Amino acid sequence: MTDDLAASHASTLLRDARRIVVKVGSTLVTNEGRGLDEAAIGEWCRQLAALAREGREVIMVSSGAVAEGMKRLGWTARPHEINELQAAAAVGQMGLAQMYETKLRENGMGSAQVLLTHADLADRERYLNARSTLLTLLQLHVVPVINENDTVVNDEIKFGDNDTLGALVANLVEADALVILTDQPGLYEADPRKNPDAKFVHEARAGDPALEAMAGGTGSSLGKGGMITKILAARRAAGSGASTVIAWGRERDCLLRLARGEAIGTLLVAPTHKAQARKRWIADHLQLRGSVTVDDGAVAKVRAEGKSLLPIGVTTVDGEFSRGDVIAVRDGAGREIARGLANYASAEARLLCRKPSSQIEHLLGYVAEHEMIHRDNLVVTR
Repeated sequence: MTDDLAASHASTLLRDARRIVVKVGSTLVTNEGRGLDEAAIGEWCRQLAALAREGREVIMVSSGAVAEGMKRLGWTARPHEINELQAAAAVGQMGLAQMYETKLRENGMGSAQVLLTHADLADRERYLNARSTLLTLLQLHVVPVINENDTVVNDEIKFGDNDTLGALVANLVEADALVILTDQPGLYEADPRKNPDAKFVHEARAGDPALEAMAGGTGSSLGKGGMITKILAARRAAGSGASTVIAWGRERDCLLRLARGEAIGTLLVAPTHKAQARKRWIADHLQLRGSVTVDDGAVAKVRAEGKSLLPIGVTTVDGEFSRGDVIAVRDGAGREIARGLANYASAEARLLCRKPSSQIEHLLGYVAEHEMIHRDNLVVTR
């Protein structure tokens, strides 16, 4: 693809992105291990705040806790003992969260610390709870700052990387774009340190097997990634329709220029649009856990008006399902008209049948969502 075409494509994808996950690595955050880089973090926070004021929703996934903890503890080499890595993460996380809070607050934005593990995103209930929390924070115009919970999870320190976490978060919140800020300008067809003539990759398709061959090499002594983890993260993010940009984190106004559509770094395009990816996943779900039957009014709202399914429109519940399972929506004749992700388990759904959303808390003692199935998680099938 020519540079002009790449710039045009980048302009369309990034300029229109409304929900963006930004991931930044340890080497950048800690200025190659010298301690938290206040100026750099301040610059990223300034740009995040500016994007938020434009009406975009932004999430920061930041490494740096272990590296900052090492600096505070006076360690010059990354330890190998798990307990020492956990201790460094615990010490460093204090400074990391405080720095983001200070810099975001200086730019008129609130912040929230969110520590996640891969286990949180593998368990359905915890996944939905994490998703609900993050979406609520975005609605409150607060910037979530996410890191792996390295203090308590052994295998995440040993094998995990925040490139993967960034992609998982992009999937979790259905982001439009994932921006990975690194200490390299992007992806080359070969290692430019070994081959000065290596060509820069301006744009490619996320998930292209040829990219993995280009991304040789390992991460720095501070981080655990490398270009290969970024390529794999882009492939994972593309599964939910998010395109990925890999760019130099110290590029002037990098985030703002990307959001204006400027072609910076390497753009890895998701082959499937975000809405299409999610709807296709729901529509193609083969193992339905149950179903709900709805009245004629709800049928009209769902099919003709594209509305959410509310509890008051549900007449009966069949099968046993959990919150987050894909269930069928049937009309009074038993015909499937739609399917989607249930916000309530079957036992709770039975209690909510024919009840207005205002009574959910009274009936269940809590409110997960006001809808039985939100329209974003609902696909009309007939």
